[in-house]
Amino acid sequence: MPGSNPGGPTLTKPSPWKVLLFIAMKKNLKNIIIDLGGVIINLDYHRTARAFQELGISDFDEIYSKAKQSSLFDDFEKGILSNANFRLKLREYLPSTITDAEIDLAWNAMLLDIPNNRLQWLQEVAKKYRIFLLSNTNMIHVKAFTKIADDSFGDGVLEATFEKTYLSCKIGMRKPDAEIFEKVVTDNHLEKEETLFIDDSIQHIHGAEKVGLPAEWLNIEKGERIEEKYMQLL
Repeated sequence: MPGSNPGGPTLTKPSPWKVLLFIAMKKNLKNIIIDLGGVIINLDYHRTARAFQELGISDFDEIYSKAKQSSLFDDFEKGILSNANFRLKLREYLPSTITDAEIDLAWNAMLLDIPNNRLQWLQEVAKKYRIFLLSNTNMIHVKAFTKIADDSFGDGVLEATFEKTYLSCKIGMRKPDAEIFEKVVTDNHLEKEETLFIDDSIQHIHGAEKVGLPAEWLNIEKGERIEEKYMQLL
């Protein structure tokens, strides 16, 4: 999870005609697949960078960027790499005195809050459409964001809001690979032309489009918020 993909490649942004496409498809829209990090839960990647700097990693941004080019984060998000092995990899850059709890706290620092009006919007949308959560994440973050959501709105709120949740680390797949989009569609007997995918990462939007899913990019950096941009869904 961070959805903004720090250090990632610059990709082509969706073209303006997609606004017209969205308006046209809304008449037939029955299902919505929604990302989590940055879209539902607010993120601040720089908080994690600062937290690791305080633990002794002065060049965390560079390390993160290099790791993104390796399989470290992909494997962690697919559940291939355990929490213990993930921490072990990070310890290569940390003082030996740093504890597991300190590593987890720094890693989770990017996770902020779920605004109340955003959850209310989701709950209203769920009355009209079948909605699904689709997130690239890892088990350390799963525990943390579940606690954030449950502490704010009550136990099991995400599972209660979405018809089904798909977390990359639990199913061994991740966006933007075609297989994860096809799984959501196949598992739930969705028609692609009746389904909208919303994400804040351009590469995930393109991945969805390649398998024939209409997709909408939420530009978090420009201040777009799902509950405001898609108010017309209510």
